[in-house]
Amino acid sequence: MKNSPLNVVVLAAGAGKRMRSDLPKVLHPLAGKALLAHVLDTARGLGAKKICVVIGHGGDSVRAALPAADIQWAVQEPQLGTGHALLQALPLLDQNAPTLVLYGDVPLTQAATLQRLIDAAGQDHLALLTAHVSDSHGYGRIVRVDGKVTRIVEEKDADDAERAISEINTGILVASAAALSRWLPTLGNQNAQGEYYLTDIVALAVAEGTKVVTAHPAALWETEGVNNKSQLARLERVHQRNVAEALMEAGVMLADPARIDVRGELVCGSDVFIDIGCVFEGKVSVGAGSTLSANCFLKNCSIGPGVRIQPFCHIEDAEVGANSVVGPYARLRPGTVLANDVHVGNFCEIKNSTVASHSKINHLSYIGDTTMGSRVNIGAGTITCNYDGANKFRTVIEDDVFIGSDTQLIAPVTVSQGATLGAGTTLTRDAPANQLTVSRAKQISIAGWKRPQKTKKT
Repeated sequence: MKNSPLNVVVLAAGAGKRMRSDLPKVLHPLAGKALLAHVLDTARGLGAKKICVVIGHGGDSVRAALPAADIQWAVQEPQLGTGHALLQALPLLDQNAPTLVLYGDVPLTQAATLQRLIDAAGQDHLALLTAHVSDSHGYGRIVRVDGKVTRIVEEKDADDAERAISEINTGILVASAAALSRWLPTLGNQNAQGEYYLTDIVALAVAEGTKVVTAHPAALWETEGVNNKSQLARLERVHQRNVAEALMEAGVMLADPARIDVRGELVCGSDVFIDIGCVFEGKVSVGAGSTLSANCFLKNCSIGPGVRIQPFCHIEDAEVGANSVVGPYARLRPGTVLANDVHVGNFCEIKNSTVASHSKINHLSYIGDTTMGSRVNIGAGTITCNYDGANKFRTVIEDDVFIGSDTQLIAPVTVSQGATLGAGTTLTRDAPANQLTVSRAKQISIAGWKRPQKTKKT
């Protein structure tokens, strides 16, 4: 069925008042990505021929936040219920294809579950995704007669016997677009909320002899929606636990599966160890045998095999070569590329620079807009002064250079192969190869000098 034509309609017009936020509900982030974006990615994974999103409250913001050529937008104004919302999408659908209805605030439904629902619907059934719960309060109940679904009754319209039913409607369904075109225009709003319920199509389908079938999710969290910040936080942890389980199944060792946040895509080789409190954003890859210590932040970066990232490091848009050591408290900014066996120590910052193999920048240094060779040793407190207030300039440090502590390199400048810069040097001209270059003020001592004393108050 995945390769067959499929319409997907995502209902995303709700106001989300219980979120108590100016941000439209479906744009609130889960794992660093909007709720609606999760749903759209799942729809794409099913091979949908047409994806239509029904927007209403904050619709312009939703459309602007998720521009995509494969999405068609329908506007529901005013918002008169789920049946009315789906009606707005009908003109945009392929009338010869089945239609899957999803919700922009239900982010974790798995593609495998939806595929089972699509398969159950076939070409001419109405398929509902239902679940059995211990507490059905607030949900629409699935009413069956002799085991067959006859209708759905909403909580506010149910009697005591119907409220006792444990099988609930998740709202997710599949039906042919042609059938929806027959049913939706005939819906009424004679109910407790005065809305046009999508669930009323079940009784219409039964009345005309269309078979109503059901499928069930593998886990209840697949069908949970977000109506407030508490529910959002709960689903965040569900998602993160799922990610953690997948990582461990792939051979990653996590110090605590409950204390990892992956807000994008994390790919790890074998025998990777990740300590507590690490956060990953964008696309991150970590090579086999690498160790990430506690409380590190990695975004859009590549970590080679055998690397040790010490605690409290921040790495963004950077590459770290095999067997390197970074941190603790190091920051690798965008454009940083470390080759193999590079050491970057505590309180070092590197930006838009390449560092060749076996070089060391161990303490309290800033390296920006620099091309650094192999076997270079950078002393503590070294700064490449790359910015004159208007323009950026580049520093070149060739192989086998030794730079003493508290040195400033005023770019553009080149330190040639094998050169040594004495501690405290301010380098304003190129340093020749294999020579000692030093710039210091003359040291003097003043006899009889006394340190100033505080003036006593009278």
